[in-house]
Amino acid sequence: MATRRLPPLRSLEAFVRIVRLGSAKAAAAELALSPSALSRRVTALEDYTGRKLFNRGHQTMKLTEDGQALFDAVAPALDELAEQVGRQMADNKIMRLRLNVLPLFGEQRLMPRLPELRQLYPALHIDIDSSPNPMARLGESIDAAIVIADQIDPRLHAVRLDQNKVHAIASRKTVDELGDVPDPARLEAMNYLVHSDMDLSFNAWRQAVGIDSRREPLVDHFDSGALILEGAAQGLGIAIMHGDHLTRARDERLARLFPELEIESPYSFWFVCRPKALETRPVRIFHDWLQSAKL
Repeated sequence: MATRRLPPLRSLEAFVRIVRLGSAKAAAAELALSPSALSRRVTALEDYTGRKLFNRGHQTMKLTEDGQALFDAVAPALDELAEQVGRQMADNKIMRLRLNVLPLFGEQRLMPRLPELRQLYPALHIDIDSSPNPMARLGESIDAAIVIADQIDPRLHAVRLDQNKVHAIASRKTVDELGDVPDPARLEAMNYLVHSDMDLSFNAWRQAVGIDSRREPLVDHFDSGALILEGAAQGLGIAIMHGDHLTRARDERLARLFPELEIESPYSFWFVCRPKALETRPVRIFHDWLQSAKL
């Protein structure tokens, strides 16, 4: 019986990355390929299948019906293949990842999901660091980091983990006192609790509620999201944070102020590392799991 020729696996990987990331540019960056090299891989897969997989436009690639059918068929199989090979490679050797994580992200979003990663890769161990300035220490004392930022150094490999909203969070007493409609005069007299690295969020919020830009409300800065939430719960001020912090905190002492306001955050959570680090097994495992886990 003749052995069937395997499809071009690198082309399949490129195809799946484009679909999942929604961008050929992002897929090329993640795979460390030039745009032309990525295009050649997709063309090779189309030649192999004899079908057109994408409708190509100016800087866009949209799946055809054949492309969608192929993705639905092969993506789960590739995930299973990667997982099984990864387990075989990991079983015989302890792997260690030095990861910097913001404390509140670690507490609310990462730690509850780490048992899933440990079950998949028992040999992967993670040293967690929460000290400041992680991007300056990449490749030295840490391998990768989860940071909050408005922009990332283009020399780093970065994956955006969310796009959040700015919320004002306060004690229920404060929320009741301020009512449902923003009163700029009253809000100018309030105290605010803001993360040391997130002044742009406060600027966006105060502009949305109509606080005079010539006035400077009182702001207390913290370097800990957990302490900001506790300060708000104790009535020390209004916390300006991402919306999911309140949802995940499940703290009955807190409530959202002016819930009808929808304000885009200037900041996102990002996974960052040096491009070379993706060639190491611990970083690659965590990187791929983080995207599939959707914390």
